[in-house]
Amino acid sequence: MIRLLIVGTGGMARAHAEAYQEMEGVTVVGSVDINAEALASFNKDFGIENGFSSVEDALKWGEFDAVSNVTPDAIHRRTTLPFLKAGKHVLCEKPLATSEADANEMTTAAQQARVVNMVNLTYRNVPALIHAAQLVAEGRIGDVRHFEASYLQSWLTQDAWGHWADDPQWLWRLSTAHGSMGVLGDVGVHIVDFATFVAGAAVDKLSCRLQTFEKVKGNEIWPYRLDANDSMAMHLQLSTGAIGVIHATRFASGHLNDLRLRIYGTKGGLDVRFEKGQSRLSISEGEALKSGEWFDLTPPDVPTNYQRFVQAIRDGTQVLPDFARGANLQRVLDLAVLSNEHGAADQQI
Repeated sequence: MIRLLIVGTGGMARAHAEAYQEMEGVTVVGSVDINAEALASFNKDFGIENGFSSVEDALKWGEFDAVSNVTPDAIHRRTTLPFLKAGKHVLCEKPLATSEADANEMTTAAQQARVVNMVNLTYRNVPALIHAAQLVAEGRIGDVRHFEASYLQSWLTQDAWGHWADDPQWLWRLSTAHGSMGVLGDVGVHIVDFATFVAGAAVDKLSCRLQTFEKVKGNEIWPYRLDANDSMAMHLQLSTGAIGVIHATRFASGHLNDLRLRIYGTKGGLDVRFEKGQSRLSISEGEALKSGEWFDLTPPDVPTNYQRFVQAIRDGTQVLPDFARGANLQRVLDLAVLSNEHGAADQQI
């Protein structure tokens, strides 16, 4: 039996708890949150017996094998390092940290502890993404030359998930003082991973523009100063020489939560989509290139990150995307911020 501790009891923590409860041989034995009311409600909903107000109290108890860290981005480092020091396996929400230095420190600590470490880049659960990466690695579309990717949300223009101005779970994402890197850190990390994972190459050079729009007069809803970026546009060159563009926004009216990647090689192209909760993959290759026709493929199902995390613990092996991948992505995000500060000037990885 693998015993899980969930740290943080907000909305995403429920997805973790639900995933673990569906697995045989896994039990969530405790949770951690400084908010006593939220902690009690979470434990009641999921039948969790043990609740703690701090990481330190949970570690004093110690009756768990692994941790799902679902705390806000800005405290990932300080809530993860004590567990690594104690030899606990950790699945941490994305982004791994809010600076490359912190992400590197977490990576080193995880490697020294020799524990399973994983970043919950949730779109690694998308069958179309995994199959597309495999096809590129097999040379199905030849050498990658160009790509375009987008992550489109619209919660700043519609209230399908509740009105953002009335709910702290959305407001903190708009405030740098509350640890947010804006759309860049929240969903930009996903689409950078989405594109480069399929391309099978690291970012070599980038330039980026970030934009914050006025959402209410003065962009302030006490105690939230709404200064985090709302839209991002990035140009990248990969280590292979391929170039591409990535953009993300919370103002994509008509798109609730949609990701798309088009990637082009010397022998064909792939179209990878995750739209309206559905995964889709299509290809153009061979004779179809002459007429510009695309054909749907049927990717095989893939295990979830939660399942792969648990299996890695059982097998005593490492699993991807690990903390090192999280640190690599964080370097991209940090340089994107630097590029924007210097007028979208190129930044070398």
